[in-house]
Amino acid sequence: MPLFLATLLTGLGLIVLGVLLLLSTPMVVSSLKAMPRSPAATLVFFGGGLLWFLVRVATMGDADRIIGDSNVPWVIAFAVLGVLSVKYVPDFLAVRGLSILLLLVASPVLDASFMNFQPQVYPLNVLAYLAIVVALYLAAVPYRLRDFLQWLLAVPGRARGFGAGLLLYGILLNVLALTT
Repeated sequence: MPLFLATLLTGLGLIVLGVLLLLSTPMVVSSLKAMPRSPAATLVFFGGGLLWFLVRVATMGDADRIIGDSNVPWVIAFAVLGVLSVKYVPDFLAVRGLSILLLLVASPVLDASFMNFQPQVYPLNVLAYLAIVVALYLAAVPYRLRDFLQWLLAVPGRARGFGAGLLLYGILLNVLALTT
């Protein structure tokens, strides 16, 4: 993915999330509060993360594979683990799926800025590394996202302030994408 596209898409994603938090409509608030344990969010986040991960495993090269001559057993094993996770560990699976997606999104974003030492790239890299840290933390203690969302949405000003920050950072990334 080119650096321009990685920066632009990341900025647009932050703008959308920021606008949703700025508006804080009752539907957005109730959706965010229900997200950590929502079956629909589990399907979207965990299902999407699992599919993307399975594609990455299916297309990995020989150097990435430790055992075996084919990727097929690995794909089958991880697919079975994903299905068993949905069946036997459904609690906060949406948060873990979101963590998977954050980690998978960070990879092409960081690949796009690899060996580029222009100052315009640093805000994108900071966001990518912050997303990695947050994803690893939330994968380990997913109930913390529920606690954070409850705290954030308890006072409307907090959600709007956080949304404004995301919106401004997204605008900054888009400006940087269009000027480089």
